[in-house]
Amino acid sequence: MEAVVIRQHGNVEALRFEIDWPKPVAGEKEVVVKVRACALNYHDLFTLRGMPGIKTPMPLIMGIDFAGEIDSVGPGVNDWQVGDRVVVDPEDRETFKLMGEMLDGGLAQYCRVPASLLVALPEEVTFAEAAALPVAYSTAYRMMMTRGKIAAGEKVLVLGASGGVGTCCVQLAKLAGAHVIVAASSQEKLDRLAGIGADQGINYARESFERQVIALYGKPKVRGPGGGIDVVVNFTGGDTWVPSLKVLRKGGRMLTCGATAGFDPKTDIRYIWTFELDIQGSNSWHRPDLLNVLELVRTRRLKPVIDTVLPLRRAGEAFQALEQRKVFGKIVLDPWMQE
Repeated sequence: MEAVVIRQHGNVEALRFEIDWPKPVAGEKEVVVKVRACALNYHDLFTLRGMPGIKTPMPLIMGIDFAGEIDSVGPGVNDWQVGDRVVVDPEDRETFKLMGEMLDGGLAQYCRVPASLLVALPEEVTFAEAAALPVAYSTAYRMMMTRGKIAAGEKVLVLGASGGVGTCCVQLAKLAGAHVIVAASSQEKLDRLAGIGADQGINYARESFERQVIALYGKPKVRGPGGGIDVVVNFTGGDTWVPSLKVLRKGGRMLTCGATAGFDPKTDIRYIWTFELDIQGSNSWHRPDLLNVLELVRTRRLKPVIDTVLPLRRAGEAFQALEQRKVFGKIVLDPWMQE
């Protein structure tokens, strides 16, 4: 079968497109999935480069998020049949192993999957849409709805809004009835974000988002009527952390599920106690979060934003686009697509 394999950590050049990789065989309580779509995440880049404290088995087929059809079932599998459409919930919460990181993932034509990780895929949801959901959309749902409780009428600023998590956050905030503010580095991205529900766009390449938010919504005050916004969604970290604190109203909250621009920013905790701010962390997703976003997509209340779909042999190009932040929404690889 065709597969994208790494034998050591490195940059995009470490990816190897193989045309005769052995097809997996389903073991006890496992199935083999014919992969029809695999969506990339920044976590795939982290796995490619290597992460401190995580010893990835080599060689490895990456690809955390994927969907397809069951090709074969192993002994002890009674609830699934060949041909069933499925999306994979990629974290095995019994062994704490993640598909595409500690187990072979979806950057191949076939993948062996524990049956406990399978979720039935409704006909109304395409394979590409389904592949976008587990990591990015389920994480966004947990952060925004399960934990963050975004409410109607709130002013919500989404940083990193043009990526997979960000485009979902924009749509979820809009579904909740919030006033959605987005920050992006170009007018083209802001226009596209307006198309999925953003009410206000801020181009941070021209001027800091902190100044623009205060100009639009006023400066937060400790006493008396004040400006500021209700919620900042910040999973970038880095030098956006303190400016995010500075635009929150008294009693406002910051939602975070990651730190793509740096996990150890300099901070100023005076804003946290002075303005009685709440910092809410959200760690990945649970199965109900995935089921909730899947139902929202099935009923078309939520639409995964797919930037492009490429054949598997162009995985290097897809990783480069992700690394260079040229992707709006999700980039998907189809192992069966011809050039």
